[in-house]
This record gives sequence, C-alpha cells and structure tokens, in this order.
Amino acid sequence: MEASIEERLNNLADLQAIDSKIDEIKAIRGELPMEVSDLEDDIAGLETRIEKYGEEIKEQEGSISANKNKIKEAQQFIKKYQTQLDNVKNNREYDALSKEIEIQGLEIQAAEKRIGEYGKQIELKKETLDAANAELEGRKLDLENKKKELSTIIEETEKEEKELMTKRNKAEAKLEDRLRVAYNRIRQNVKNGIAVANVERNSCTGCFGNIPPQMQADIRSRKKIIVCEHCGRILIDSNEEATS
Repeated sequence: MEASIEERLNNLADLQAIDSKIDEIKAIRGELPMEVSDLEDDIAGLETRIEKYGEEIKEQEGSISANKNKIKEAQQFIKKYQTQLDNVKNNREYDALSKEIEIQGLEIQAAEKRIGEYGKQIELKKETLDAANAELEGRKLDLENKKKELSTIIEETEKEEKELMTKRNKAEAKLEDRLRVAYNRIRQNVKNGIAVANVERNSCTGCFGNIPPQMQADIRSRKKIIVCEHCGRILIDSNEEATS
C-alpha cells in the first residue's frame, strides 16, 4: 500500500533527525581526520626529501674520494718524474719532465679545490638534513597526538554512530526511490546537511527565506510535499515531530 503524504513527510523528518545526529558526531571530530591525512602527506614528503639529501651527500662524498685518488695518482707521477729528472741527458728532456710535474701539480690544486667545494656543499646539505629530520620528528609527534585524539573521539562515538546508521538504513528504506534520491541530492547540495527544514517565524530554517502564508497553510495541511522556493529544501510544519 502506498504511503500517504503525511507518512512520507514523517519518514523524511525521521531520516533528517537521524542524519542530523550523525552530522553532530562527525562535527565533534571536526578537522581531525583531514589534519591526520595532511600530516601523513607531510611526513611522506619529508621522508622523500631526507632520502634525497642522503643520496646527494653520498654522491658528493664519492666525488671527494675520487678527487683524493686523483691527488694520490698525481703525487705518484710527480715522484716518478722527479726521479727521472736525475737521469736526464739534455735540456729538452728536462723541460718535458718539468712540464709534466707542473701539470700534475695543477691537477692536485684543482682536485683540492673541488674537494673543498664538495666539503662545503656537504656541510650545508647536512645542516638542511638535520633541520628536515628535526621537522620530521615534530610532525611524527603531532601525528601521534592527533591520531590518539581522533581514536579517543571515534571510540567514544563509534557505538552511537553504528546504532544511528542502522536506524538510518531502516528509515531510508521506508522512502520511495524518487523521494530517497531527492532527499540525498538536497543533502549533498546544501552546506548544513539539512534537506528537510521546518518553517518557523514565517521562514525556512534552512535558508531563512520568507515563506508566504498560503504556502505555510499548504505545508500544515500535509496534503502535498512542498519545497522552499529559495533553497529547494523540503518543508515541514515546525510542530511536526519525528516518530523515532
């Protein structure tokens, strides 16, 4: 048997009352779920940066080692050429060996300069790394505290929310498909989640738009479903009470 208009309005009012209670529970959690998610993203980003800094430091340390090896090789060449200088037979050989010694000396200077530059870069990178690690520890502590806070709130409200969701499913099942779709669509499109609004003081409690006297009379008669011409919410008499 098809439900009467009054029964449909009562069912809508019941569902709205349940949804409003669920919204209140979610409001208690506030921005905590989003804050937890944002902190998790921040931590993941910091960990990626820290890993990158570590790789860059290792790469620069590798470059320092490579340049130290170049210095050792150059020193060995210098030692070799200096030994050969003792056995030169003419000025041409002497000049050639002296030139090679000079070149190796320049190689040593260049390598020492590069080592110094890499050392400064590593020092700066380590300072940045230390700051990032400190920031990471701070964010992890913040996350731990936020998770504890959220967990406590969820634990305190979980039972009530489950019970309300069970009631909601039963209340929603009483609505015909057209009304259920309309109700949920309105809920999604309004900021406060109020799809079924009372009329109080000649105004819609959802948007505070004025409701004409004749429309108020039609609402009180409960002979048809009427929506607010300002916001599209379903309107009910303020004296009408939810049955659950």
